[in-house]
Amino acid sequence: MLVITRKASESILIGDGIEIKVSEIGTDRVKLCISAPKEIPIMRKELLETGDLNREASALADRESVNRLKSILK
Repeated sequence: MLVITRKASESILIGDGIEIKVSEIGTDRVKLCISAPKEIPIMRKELLETGDLNREASALADRESVNRLKSILK
């Protein structure tokens, strides 16, 4: 992992097409501006993790429902 210190309005470049700029620094958060080509998806990690957890829970619930139904029909 690369750790870079930046001040407000400073930025970093990733490759040729991605720029991440520090827009604002507050007491408990930093506001970032990300410029990237439209074909590169940008998503907050916690949203991706929540989606994964929801899919896993949904799959587990489906298996549990099938198993309950099987036991009822026996």
